Amino acid sequence: MTALIIDDEIQIRRLLKLALESRGYTVKEAENGRLGLQEAAFHRPDVVLLDLGLPDMDGLDVLKALREWSAVPVLILSVRDQEDVKVAALEHGADDYVTKPFGTGELLARLTVIQRRHHTTDSPEITVGPLVMHQDRHEAELNGEPMKLTPTEFAFLRTLARHAGKIVTQRQILREVWGSQGDGQSHYLRVYTTHLRKKLGNKLIIRNEPGIGYRLLEPS
Repeated sequence: MTALIIDDEIQIRRLLKLALESRGYTVKEAENGRLGLQEAAFHRPDVVLLDLGLPDMDGLDVLKALREWSAVPVLILSVRDQEDVKVAALEHGADDYVTKPFGTGELLARLTVIQRRHHTTDSPEITVGPLVMHQDRHEAELNGEPMKLTPTEFAFLRTLARHAGKIVTQRQILREVWGSQGDGQSHYLRVYTTHLRKKLGNKLIIRNEPGIGYRLLEPS
């Protein structure tokens, strides 16, 4: 497994390299965006850790350029914690977003989640812990028991389950579940999140990331 760190702070790169190598990664480094894109093209890493505040180009532009030819999982690392920045990063293809300063334990856990999701093939069934969703039959089971879901609840939960562990933005959920008529109707999400939380009980968690979106998680 190869990880590429694109960050201009040498101290951050050293910290990340130690943490990643302790988990068996081979680590490549780049201190600016253009070099980062070159390294990504040459080494084809299994995951990219990308800072947004790079000296030569904005990290979002690096992400956009990378997404033109690669689906590699990307974890954003940034001191920027504004909601609009996080939403922009996620909508341009980032798999997750961690705000500096961060704990290495949390960062490594998030890396594991996004890589596991990335390597899961699209099949008629989606499994997240005790939840199994049969996409072809539009049926779901929780701990082996059938769930009573409306078509809209099924579509909402399926969208979260497809990206389990990852933040799914409000806009993405609205478009996947309600189509173009869902644009701007964020109250739909609050209503259906309440319904699904009741039906999932304590078996799975739907976490609200305020102003950004939602993610489906197994209880820790």
